[in-house]
Amino acid sequence: MMKRVFDLVLATTGLLVTSPLLIAVAIWVKRDSDGPVFYRPLRAGRHGKPFKIYKFRSMVVNADQVGGPTTSGSDPRVTRSGRFIRACKIDELSQLINVVRGEMSLVGPRPEVVWKVKKYTEEEKKTLEMRPGITDWASIWNSDEGGVLEGAPDPDAVYEEVIRPTKMKLQLYYYQTQSVGKDLKIIFATIYRILNKNWSPMELTGYPSFDELRAQALQVIERQKQDTKQEDEVQNG
Repeated sequence: MMKRVFDLVLATTGLLVTSPLLIAVAIWVKRDSDGPVFYRPLRAGRHGKPFKIYKFRSMVVNADQVGGPTTSGSDPRVTRSGRFIRACKIDELSQLINVVRGEMSLVGPRPEVVWKVKKYTEEEKKTLEMRPGITDWASIWNSDEGGVLEGAPDPDAVYEEVIRPTKMKLQLYYYQTQSVGKDLKIIFATIYRILNKNWSPMELTGYPSFDELRAQALQVIERQKQDTKQEDEVQNG
């Protein structure tokens, strides 16, 4: 109950304070490319219940029909305004609407695609006992997912192998240690991380850095390219 009141008060205040920015971004998105201001994909909420998340549209219309749910930094589906929005994490601000509606929390595991949640292990399903959040330890740890996946022929496969294991570990850590005090700490840490991308909170000490993740990703990307090359050679005789 206390967490819900905390979310409602801060989310409402956040929407009021950032409304000039949100309006400006909405106008830019509308003028930059054809399509709606918001992209509202289906995500798994608390207890796995599906809901539509509010995100400023940063990709071309029907992007989900021409590619997977994971986006690399070089993804051609991302619009000009979308690159700026993603870099500054502005696309997440619109999710304050979901927080006010009670579908999300300010802090909690990032909402996942519904079909991926169906593959969770029993241990991973514990994260579904909480409302998904705008930010958490995993979001701070992997704040440049697009950069890690840059150039990947199959970003989803690289994500599953390189990013997902640590992401789930951090989400379970939050599940085990959650409190309003921790939520405040994560919110301030998120803001500071956006302002200083080289900074990392002590809670993330020992987890792979961006450079380490990128190095692992490049190994998987090279393997993907080799596999694709071999498949082409087989098909072409």
